[in-house]
Amino acid sequence: MAPLPTVSPATLDRVRGALWGIYIADALSMPVHWYYDPRVLQRDYGRITTYQAPKPVHPGSIMSVSNTGGHGRGGQGGRIIGDVINHGKHDRWGKPGVHYHEGMQPGENTLNALCARVVTRGMAQRGGYSTEGFLHDYVKFMTTPGSHNDTYAESFHRDFFRNWAARVPPEKCSRGTEGHNTASIGGFVMLPPVILGALKGGVEAAQQVAVSHLALTHESQPLEQVAKVYARLLCDVAQGEELRKALRTAAADVGVDLDRILRFNYSDLEVVHRVFGSACYITSSFPSVLYLAYKHADSFEEAVKSNTNVGGENCHRGSALGAIMGAAAGASGIPRHLIDGLHDGKTIGAEIDNYISALFPEEAKQEQQQAATPAGAEL
Repeated sequence: MAPLPTVSPATLDRVRGALWGIYIADALSMPVHWYYDPRVLQRDYGRITTYQAPKPVHPGSIMSVSNTGGHGRGGQGGRIIGDVINHGKHDRWGKPGVHYHEGMQPGENTLNALCARVVTRGMAQRGGYSTEGFLHDYVKFMTTPGSHNDTYAESFHRDFFRNWAARVPPEKCSRGTEGHNTASIGGFVMLPPVILGALKGGVEAAQQVAVSHLALTHESQPLEQVAKVYARLLCDVAQGEELRKALRTAAADVGVDLDRILRFNYSDLEVVHRVFGSACYITSSFPSVLYLAYKHADSFEEAVKSNTNVGGENCHRGSALGAIMGAAAGASGIPRHLIDGLHDGKTIGAEIDNYISALFPEEAKQEQQQAATPAGAEL
């Protein structure tokens, strides 16, 4: 689509919906994050339909064999977790069965979604995206004790702050950190506010800023290529493109035939676990996002709930999906109970409003004037 000099009230509603979608889908999935055996998920939680707190034990947790000093698996001798980030959580990593999000409340968001809030707040404060601004905000948030309540941090966070603690400049802290799971859907959670903030500049501008932002935390050419597809998809849907049409275009870009998969009449569980794969890798998780959005294109709620209940990497996959579905539905089309049930819903709503006012000032002003005009009054 051609660049838009201004955006319509409907587009503003879709931008709001995309941002709400990040947090709703993540919080729904939080208690069953990384449940790779759907039978165990059903045993422990049944079907998730509302926000819940995590149970004390996560039977599939691998934090006991995860590296607290950097990327991937390893020992707990390193103190990046505990001393540099995720303060006070180091002792939780060396014990089997500890839930990744131990102690979090119903409707609370995991670390990557909280970082999306960091991006949103920073863009609102500065009136746009800034590499330097993001790095300042990210480092401050992650290294401030008590800034969040999550126990787990993905490998990219641990590697970034391992480098940062070694006095590597922040803009270079992602370099040399690529591992087998760097190209993961977790890298997409912070992208929607970055992409949508460039909406008035057109798709290419949105793709460029998305790739630039992604490179600050993820050194991965394959992930960057899919990020361009995601940026185009999100822009098109936010601008009013029919959802299934936009999804077919994105799916073709990554070699997926969504209509063919639907013809097999598989369950969502079968598609995510057997056709694509339920892990974090972008080659499986992004097609799953496209499929779930396509299958449930008419219902934001059904899409995000299905994502939660198939398990696997459902939090970060959910945030990417939630942004697409939220953009399609608009904030006005998201069931109110999903917004009101978020643990920090009121604060998130204020952050979204500030983002809209700062990034789309003229449009937001017109929207406010229209809202203040009594029905039937002459303008």
